[in-house]
Amino acid sequence: MKKYSFISAVTCLLFQIGIMCAYGQTTQMAAGVTKISTGEIDQFTPYGFCSEPPAKAALDKLPSGKLPFNMADIRISINKRGVVVEVPLDPSEQLYGFGLQIGSFNQRGLKKRPIVNDNPLNDLGYTHGPATFYVSNKGYGILINTARYTTFYCGSTARLTNNNAVSAEVKGGNSVEELYKSDHKASGYVTADIPGAKGIEVFVFEGPDLKNAMQRYNLFGGGGALPAIWGLGVKYRVKADFKQSQVDKMAAYFRDNHIPCDVLGLEPKWQTAAYSCSYVWNKDFFPTPNEFIDSMKHKGFHLNLWEHAFVSPKSPIYKSLKNKAGNYLVWNGLVPDFADTAATSIFANYHQTTFVQPGISGFKMDECDNSNISFGSDTWSFPELSQFPSGIDGEQMHQLFGLLYQKTIYGIYKKLNQRTYLDVRASNAFASSYPAALYSDTYVHEEYIRMILNSGFSGMIWSPEVRESNSIKDFMRRSQTAVLSAQTLYNSWYLQNPPWLQINREKNNKGELMDNAQTVEADIRKLLNFRMSLIPYLYNAFADYHFKGIPPFRALVMDYPDDKNTYNLADEYMIGNSILAAPLTEKQDGRKVYLPQGTWYDFNTNKPYEGGREYTIKPDLTQLPIFIKGGTILPLARPVEYVTPDTRFDITCYVYGKADASATLFEDDGITFNYEKGSYNMLNLIWNKNKGQTKRDGKFKNTRYSIKKWQVIN
Repeated sequence: MKKYSFISAVTCLLFQIGIMCAYGQTTQMAAGVTKISTGEIDQFTPYGFCSEPPAKAALDKLPSGKLPFNMADIRISINKRGVVVEVPLDPSEQLYGFGLQIGSFNQRGLKKRPIVNDNPLNDLGYTHGPATFYVSNKGYGILINTARYTTFYCGSTARLTNNNAVSAEVKGGNSVEELYKSDHKASGYVTADIPGAKGIEVFVFEGPDLKNAMQRYNLFGGGGALPAIWGLGVKYRVKADFKQSQVDKMAAYFRDNHIPCDVLGLEPKWQTAAYSCSYVWNKDFFPTPNEFIDSMKHKGFHLNLWEHAFVSPKSPIYKSLKNKAGNYLVWNGLVPDFADTAATSIFANYHQTTFVQPGISGFKMDECDNSNISFGSDTWSFPELSQFPSGIDGEQMHQLFGLLYQKTIYGIYKKLNQRTYLDVRASNAFASSYPAALYSDTYVHEEYIRMILNSGFSGMIWSPEVRESNSIKDFMRRSQTAVLSAQTLYNSWYLQNPPWLQINREKNNKGELMDNAQTVEADIRKLLNFRMSLIPYLYNAFADYHFKGIPPFRALVMDYPDDKNTYNLADEYMIGNSILAAPLTEKQDGRKVYLPQGTWYDFNTNKPYEGGREYTIKPDLTQLPIFIKGGTILPLARPVEYVTPDTRFDITCYVYGKADASATLFEDDGITFNYEKGSYNMLNLIWNKNKGQTKRDGKFKNTRYSIKKWQVIN
């Protein structure tokens, strides 16, 4: 790899004010990816735990980019407090990222401190998925490779210099009105403050545009996740205290009523101890677990087990992990040192033998984030002062705990050549290769929608789960959003019956169903059938994520970075290359939708709309608020109730517009990693001269898709 040195603009004069000159060494890591390093680098960093090597062949195919600044203009300084990194910022730049942010979208002018937290209040940057990574609409991304708590000033600070000392006096005001209306977007830099660090690595991802920069980031981490195809169906989590017979009854309900469902999730009572966890089947609730797993398989259900990583004294692995854990307990349980391979192996080997090999298809990895670290009284988890045998401290472990937890569990399935789709409540940078959907116990619908967009800037997957609701309208709007997300998930951990049969919690648990329960059930069936029809399209979008690094769910600004109307558009997003989603909340009967340049078709009416304008839509509760881009071939399958290894999707290709068009479908077995060895096909869909045709290229010997019909929408 090519290496060369540069001296930052900081001169030796800075020693007089306590700042040390920083000499950075740059390393070309891959095409369009440069690392700047200086000082003593931390032993434990997000990239240091990255599981997959860079997808260099795919990176080489991306167009070359040009930064809007010189690499040497990135300033790094080390002082007694830690490290400060300053990255040039143009006055017109828009910034996005810092992980799975909940309360904000465009980060320009804000102060962000991306710290892992289970209840992110006040929009300070606390999140389930912190990442010290951001992207610019000018076509580049910056990652500060640290697990330390880092504060970013996104163009919101200004240094005192000889040039601005006089002008500051002129601009000042002394009224409250002037204070709160003033523009604080003053700095020509994004400034990152990393206390405690003695050195740092800064990764620079070149564009040339925002989407390309994001692709480079994802591909550098090994490419995006490709979940098991059944994971793109419907997941339903049963009540926490359900016994084996009750889960059987719930499974029969889904099949008897022809409601799509691929995954049933079991909540805490499946094991003998949950806070902390024993990882031992509760035989009073599940007397024959392996027979139960086989029975569910036979009915077409995959089983997902709830757990967290704090190991109970009642657990069979407690003794072997006792000397490989942190020096503080959580709920009287051990905190495994997931930074240590020995601890990871003990945890993984037990799960592999006890659960995965008998047939458990995935896990819900709960409470690996942290308690409220600055707010409220519900304090739990290990303190930042914790020490671990590997040498990692509590602060760094908090930031990395969810990432390392999912890496540990995912590694089991990868080893067995068996794909999965996991749930996790915390993540961090370079998580794109993990098929794990983040979730949250917060329940603000507008935030859930915003997080779908922000997930595309973080290399993470987000799942806006549906629980109970305050009205049928609320429930249906949330269901629409879930159908239009990376994982359609209903979490009924405190409901006896499906929420669409009774939205009132007390009445639900008494078995008192709504008078219109069958009507609402039919409406939900319609929405879930659409989800199942969308699986081939979604699966192809995830294949693009894996092979090309393109986020399957992303903000419009990623596809239209030069359109100023998209800069702050936080409630519309792209699904794949051709679907624009504009979800509604329970507060809305209609909403305004901005459509970028081009022709767009209302999916429900087939009416074409000219882009570059805003429109008002009023979809009802069973209609999906989506638009299809002109020139699209949209492959929709005949809905199935669940996906098996032998499922063959019968597809109708909808052609939007009069022009010739093309599209692809990724085709493989959907359940193994054999695609990594080339065992897959690309099914090319071609509309030419008013005629549809297909061409299948690849080494996968079977077929999963059968094109039954072509239909033109114009």
